[in-house]
Amino acid sequence: MTITTEELLAARTAWGNGLIQISKTFEDEGIDAARAIATDVLNAAYGYGMGPVLFKPTLSGGAQTFRTDQAGALSYFVGHSDEYPQDSGFGIKGWREVRSETAAEFIEGDVGMWMGWIDCVNKDGSTTRVDKSFGYKKDDAGVLRIVLHHSSLPYQV
Repeated sequence: MTITTEELLAARTAWGNGLIQISKTFEDEGIDAARAIATDVLNAAYGYGMGPVLFKPTLSGGAQTFRTDQAGALSYFVGHSDEYPQDSGFGIKGWREVRSETAAEFIEGDVGMWMGWIDCVNKDGSTTRVDKSFGYKKDDAGVLRIVLHHSSLPYQV
């Protein structure tokens, strides 16, 4: 069950497509539908069934910087949560394209790490670039799951 470079790319592509789907669903059908799609995306991409996911969202801070459960991740992606009042919903920002650029990757057996840049392009054509690290592990069925997701805005010199 060794992970391949192609699987890492496919996982990032699926993650980006999920982000776009969340945004479009929010625009077309509102927050409840976006929340349902985001739940599906999280279930498909992340390893919450394997244990805690180490998730540090791009725009989080204070006591809620790190999200180790699905409820915290869902709030980050769609906002509208009383438990996480600072979350504005990164996934509902009108995303239309997601591109990745690899800085490096590490693969050993059923564990793979990737880091690089993710460019999210919104419906107005504005791009948000984030520094991103994903850690992946294959589950018992051989499905690649995100078990580490760290994201931050690039350091400004």
